[in-house]
Amino acid sequence: MAQEELSEAVAARAREYGVPGAAVGVLLDGREAYASHGVTNPAAPRPVDARTLFHVASVSKTFTATALARLAAEGRVDLDAPVRRHVPELRLADERAAERITVRNLLNHTAGLDWNLVDDGTGDRSLAGFVARLPRLGTVAPPGTRSSYSQAGYNLAGRVVEKVTGLPFERAMAALVLEPVGLPDTVYGLAEVMVRPFAVGHHRGEDGALRPARPWGAFPEGARGDNPGGGLASSASDLLRWARFHLGDGEGVLPAPALRRMRERTVGLRASSLGDGVGLGWYLRPLDRADGSGVVRGAGHGGAGNGQSAELLLVPEHGFAVVALANASPGGHPFTRSVVRWALRHHLGVTERTPEPVPYDERRARQVVGRYETDALCLDVATDGTRLTLAVDLRPEVREASDGGMPPGHPAAAIGFLPGDGDEYLVVEGGLEGERGAFCRDGEGAVTGIDLGGRLFPRAAAAR
Repeated sequence: MAQEELSEAVAARAREYGVPGAAVGVLLDGREAYASHGVTNPAAPRPVDARTLFHVASVSKTFTATALARLAAEGRVDLDAPVRRHVPELRLADERAAERITVRNLLNHTAGLDWNLVDDGTGDRSLAGFVARLPRLGTVAPPGTRSSYSQAGYNLAGRVVEKVTGLPFERAMAALVLEPVGLPDTVYGLAEVMVRPFAVGHHRGEDGALRPARPWGAFPEGARGDNPGGGLASSASDLLRWARFHLGDGEGVLPAPALRRMRERTVGLRASSLGDGVGLGWYLRPLDRADGSGVVRGAGHGGAGNGQSAELLLVPEHGFAVVALANASPGGHPFTRSVVRWALRHHLGVTERTPEPVPYDERRARQVVGRYETDALCLDVATDGTRLTLAVDLRPEVREASDGGMPPGHPAAAIGFLPGDGDEYLVVEGGLEGERGAFCRDGEGAVTGIDLGGRLFPRAAAAR
C-alpha cells in the first residue's frame, strides 16, 4: 500500500468536506496503513494520529453483538430464546411483543422496537433503569417481521449481558471482548476518554463557523443505559485491530464458525444504503467489481455521534478492512463514506452501487409528502412542484427540553425516486447525500412510512 496516496486522498477529502480532524486505517494483505489529517480541536489544537480517540457511536453495536455471540457459543445465552428468559422484568406497552422478542431480534433489529428512549438526565440512568422505562417506547412492527434500526434494542441486549454475567455492562465487555482482543484504547465513559488523546466533535453552523459539540458523546455523561448501542470511544488503530479479529479465527475468544456466522444474512433490507441484509451486529453490502466480473460481499457498520462520524467496513474475501473517523458534522458523514469508497476502488477495484434517480414526477411526489416521526426524530418530505425534498430534525419537544447541547438537524435536501416501483429514493445533496431508502405502503397502497438509515419512520400526517 502506498502511504503517500492514502494521505493525499484523506487530506483532499477532509478539505472538501470541511473536516478539521480525521483518522483513517486500511488493512490489506496483513499490512496496515494509517493516514491522519488536521487537529483534535481547532481551539486547542493537537495533531490527530492513529491512536486519537473518537466517539464511534453505533459502531459500538458490533462489540455488543460479539459479546453476546461469545455468550451463546459458551451456552450461556440462547439467541433464539425470549429476552425474558434473561430479563424477566421486561415490560413493553405491547405485552405480546414483550413475550415474543428474542435476543436475536435485538441483534438484527427485528424486535419491532422504536428507535430509543431519549435520556433526559434524570432518574436511574443505568441499564436497569433504561429497561424499567421501556413501557414508554412504542413498537413499529411485530417482532421478527422486518428490520428497523433500534438503539433501544441494543441497550436491552446490553442488559442481557449484565444479567448473564452478573457484572456491570462495561466490566463484562472488558472481560468478554475488549481485553482478550487487545483493545487498550476502546473505552466507555469520559473518565477513560480524558486520560487519552481524543478528538472534539464540531458542528458547522449556517454561517460556516465550526463550533464544539456538547456533550462530547451522543448522549449526556452518565447515560450508561445507552452504552451498549452507542457508548464506545475508540481509535483508528484499535478499530483496525478489531477488524483483524473479525477477519481471523476468533483468537480463543469466539469459535471461528460462530465469528463467521455473525456475517451471515438473517434478514433482508430493501433500498438501504446500509446494505441488502443484516447479520448479527453487521450490515451486509454487495460491492461490484469494477471490471464487471461479479460481486464481492462487505460487512460494516457506521456511527454518528454528536459532531463525530465513524465508518468501519470489512471485505472478508480479500482480508481487507477500512476505518474512517472524523470530528465534524455535517461534513463527517460524507467524508467517511467518500474515504471508504476511495479505499475500495483503489485497493480492490470494487465500487458501491450508485443508482441514478428518474426525473421528477409530480403525481408520485404528492403521494409521499408529509411528516414522518419516531419517538425522537421527525422527517419532513415536501415538494415545491419542481423537486422533492427531505429534512430531518429532532422532535420540537425533544429539542426544547434539552440543555442546548443537541446536534442540529439536516435541512431540506433534494431526493429523487429510483427506477422501479416508484417507492425507492436517493438523497442527492446535503449531509445525507448518498443515503437510500424507500416509502412503505399498506395493503391498499396508502403510504404509511418511510425508511431512512435502516429505520422506519411511521407517517404522522400527509400534507394538505
